[in-house]
Amino acid sequence: MQEVGPLKRGLEILEVVGRAGGPLRPADLVAESGLARSTVDRVLSTLTETGRLRWQGRDVVATPQAMDVGNLYLSGLDPEGLLAARVARLAEELGETVLLGVPDRDGVRVVSQSRPGGSLAIAVRVGDLLPLGPSPDDEFIEPGLVAVTTSVRAAAGPLVLVVVGHAAASLHERARPAVAACVADLERIPTRPSPPNKYRARGTDGDTKARLGAQFLQSLDRGLAVLHAIGTRADGLTISETAAVTGQPRATARRALLSLTSLGYARESEGRFVLLPRVLDLGYRQVSGLSFDELARPHLRDLVLRVHDSASVVVLDGTDIRYVARAQAVRLMRVEITVGTRFPAYATAMGRVLLAELPQDEASDLIARSDRRAFTARTLTAPAELERAVSIARDDGYAVVDQELEMGLRSIAVPIHAAGRTVAALNIAAPAAPEPVEAMRDRLLPELRATARDLEADVAAFTRHQPLPL
Repeated sequence: MQEVGPLKRGLEILEVVGRAGGPLRPADLVAESGLARSTVDRVLSTLTETGRLRWQGRDVVATPQAMDVGNLYLSGLDPEGLLAARVARLAEELGETVLLGVPDRDGVRVVSQSRPGGSLAIAVRVGDLLPLGPSPDDEFIEPGLVAVTTSVRAAAGPLVLVVVGHAAASLHERARPAVAACVADLERIPTRPSPPNKYRARGTDGDTKARLGAQFLQSLDRGLAVLHAIGTRADGLTISETAAVTGQPRATARRALLSLTSLGYARESEGRFVLLPRVLDLGYRQVSGLSFDELARPHLRDLVLRVHDSASVVVLDGTDIRYVARAQAVRLMRVEITVGTRFPAYATAMGRVLLAELPQDEASDLIARSDRRAFTARTLTAPAELERAVSIARDDGYAVVDQELEMGLRSIAVPIHAAGRTVAALNIAAPAAPEPVEAMRDRLLPELRATARDLEADVAAFTRHQPLPL
């Protein structure tokens, strides 16, 4: 059959962006895809409107929301994370990097990677398609690295277990007993029935098409909604089910499903359509390799443009906070802070927010162990005062510090959550102008919380099948 043209072209652009090592300009996409510039512009307008791509100046990059379909595929393959957990155990036992893959065309698609501390770092990410070597010990990842591969007949389908190291003979002999035990465990892990489908249409509404006109490709948007929908169940959806959950006419959903099957992103089995591992090419590989700074920086830049003050993300590291992302406002006088800079947690708004998320006795212990020196005449140093400040931050959900770290500098901070726990704090640092502290809080707190929500959405997509790189 003839594929839905806009859907085919949109998926092609997503693959080109997903293969890129960094931002691309529209002219690069024209050259890589062979599509006309006007077509590329309409595809980009649609994909940025739906949140899968974002503009970075004149360049375009994939967002963590581009990981959604890949996340659905991985969840269908390993819904409870049991396969990944067993692979992680093997990696710890051997002290080597271990990959889990699925056969995909003439290669192996990586679906899980585990690297224990101190083991060999390799340039392979989840979603990469590796050539399948002709022998058990082959340098098919890169010269000098040996991959010991073993087939796994798992309930979820055929898998390939790959142990990566340097010396072929010694690695093979040393790994054999542990690999055999791991394979046996992987083959005993049962599949789980899919839960009832609660999916609702992910596509945009008609107002978007009315607003953007020809610059918005509705058939691309609908096709991507279909792709997302069939990934919400490991056993896939029928044509009628797809039409029902996306709110599309049956004929429209059918055309999209047949196009996705023809293009290699889905397959049909007994009337049900399921995702194929090629969906990991649609931005997942590129985004999954981002550092936390790269993940957070677009949100921080947008926040700085709105409030005209510097913004940062920090984590708790012992009794200190450590900066993991920052966007600097353009000012004649500014504090030079870079990723990796540390400050005592007790004297900062970010630190108090992070302390507030700890159990009370743990927070009190960190305060007691801190070198509580006065940076300014305003710095709180008494344990009782600091515990009260942390308690207020716990109740309010934010913290404000007025010139306690440095005279002339105020800070307001809120927590960043992931998987039900606090992983970092987001702040705005502002000059201590004649503006009252309460006015500063009322002006900046809504902006800060909005940015925190946006960043949390990206973190949720990013961490669904991998740890946060802090």
